[in-house]
Amino acid sequence: MAQRMRGLSDRAVAWLFIAPTMLLLLAINIFPLIWTVKLSFTNYRANRPNADVASVGIDHYVSILTDPDVWGPMQATAHFLFWTIVLQTVIGFALAFLIDRKFRGHGFWTTLILVPMMLSPAVVGNFWAFLYQPQIGLFNYVVSFFTGIEPSSFEMLGSVKLAPWAIIIVDTWMWTPYVMLICLAGLRSIPDHIYEAAEVDRASTWRQFWSITLPMVLPFIMLAVLFRGIENFKMFDMVNLLTSGGPGSTTELASITLKREAFEKWRTGYASAFAIILFVAVFGLANIYVKALNAVKSR
Repeated sequence: MAQRMRGLSDRAVAWLFIAPTMLLLLAINIFPLIWTVKLSFTNYRANRPNADVASVGIDHYVSILTDPDVWGPMQATAHFLFWTIVLQTVIGFALAFLIDRKFRGHGFWTTLILVPMMLSPAVVGNFWAFLYQPQIGLFNYVVSFFTGIEPSSFEMLGSVKLAPWAIIIVDTWMWTPYVMLICLAGLRSIPDHIYEAAEVDRASTWRQFWSITLPMVLPFIMLAVLFRGIENFKMFDMVNLLTSGGPGSTTELASITLKREAFEKWRTGYASAFAIILFVAVFGLANIYVKALNAVKSR
């Protein structure tokens, strides 16, 4: 074996080491994707695997794209996606900008801010479900303290108007530290001599922020938006624990609809087509966004 290995070229040895990983990726990523595409063109049901499976062509895709019951969850997903990204980006960058000042005790506060990101989504969902309880939860009493509203007069998870904002608050609380870390890395990567040259030119602090800090951190901010956008588009566990898509279908995101179609209604072929549509949407939007990110980085 040793003699045979000595006779191999560097390229062959490289492929020998890469091959197990490639096979693993094919097994857990490529094959399920191909199998899902195949199922999306059939009426297959996972709870009746021995039943006759018939081809339905593109009927599932047409049905999904023309069904108003599907566009409701897509709108809820878009609302959740937009506000979580906006809030996490603004708050995350503000926290990173403050921590970058390196004030006394900034290490302690940085660690404290990072705690929510280290928790499991299941733990966070159950924790905030308790905080949102109108009778004993702390959240209502905090709102009452600042606004004077009676704590038992509103219910975050049971209100049609407040429930979408309830899940936005939880996701923002949990993942803002992630955005903060990426923005902080961008701030720390800016050379000090650029600010020193700006001070020599008598540029104000505000001018330095708009002409140096923001343009040089912008690629990092866009990268954080890309990561959080992809993750929140397929958000499931935390929202499922908090509201299960309720009240009614107010917080029913696309991922929750997909789960119900696949594992409650057992419409496996239909759910497969829905999953492919979501995949194409995320993949297409991410590619467009990456091109914009590369254009910003090349400036």
